[in-house]
Amino acid sequence: MLFDFDGVILESAEIKTDAFRDLFSDYPAHVAEIVQLHLRHSGISRHIKFEMIHRDILRLPFDAAKDEELGRRFEALVMEKVLSCQMVPGARDVLDRFTGRLPMALISGTPGTELAAIVRRRGLERYFDAVHGSPPAKREWISRLLLAGRWQPERVVMVGDGLSDFEAARDSGVHFVGRVTPRHNPFSPGTPVVADLTSLVEAISALLDAAQRELPIA
Repeated sequence: MLFDFDGVILESAEIKTDAFRDLFSDYPAHVAEIVQLHLRHSGISRHIKFEMIHRDILRLPFDAAKDEELGRRFEALVMEKVLSCQMVPGARDVLDRFTGRLPMALISGTPGTELAAIVRRRGLERYFDAVHGSPPAKREWISRLLLAGRWQPERVVMVGDGLSDFEAARDSGVHFVGRVTPRHNPFSPGTPVVADLTSLVEAISALLDAAQRELPIA
């Protein structure tokens, strides 16, 4: 199984949204549009979003120094909150249930070094065979896992809360389940979704039954 992190394992999606709002508070006329851009591109690297915001919304120059500055400020805004936020309901149970029985990996748009630090400090390392942040993009990480030969696409499920997760799964030929909330559901009708991870096993079983696949879930 493949998992996104923010909004799938941790209830940290709103923390990241608030950080974009705070980071660009000097541009009040554009904050709502910036937040919408962030949500529309949920799951991709914040650094890609920084460039998009400057190019498409603020119409301001953007370079490596600006990117680095924004990255430092963003991490400062979110780190302690992400370290202390709640897990998504059912996430711990799913991880406990399948650790050692199924290979599991994290694939996140969070920068790789930051993601690794959060996973370590929250004591989640033991659950995952691999922890991958950006860069590269999620699609590339899935491709690398499949090419390594341990993962068979027809037996892999990606769980994510953003269109980038869905698209990475679709383009890689793996199954997908979306995590949605009353405030965030970017998926088209017919996409298998769950409100939290308490119903994930049932959703995956139904998905794979429909696809006439089998996964050792018990």
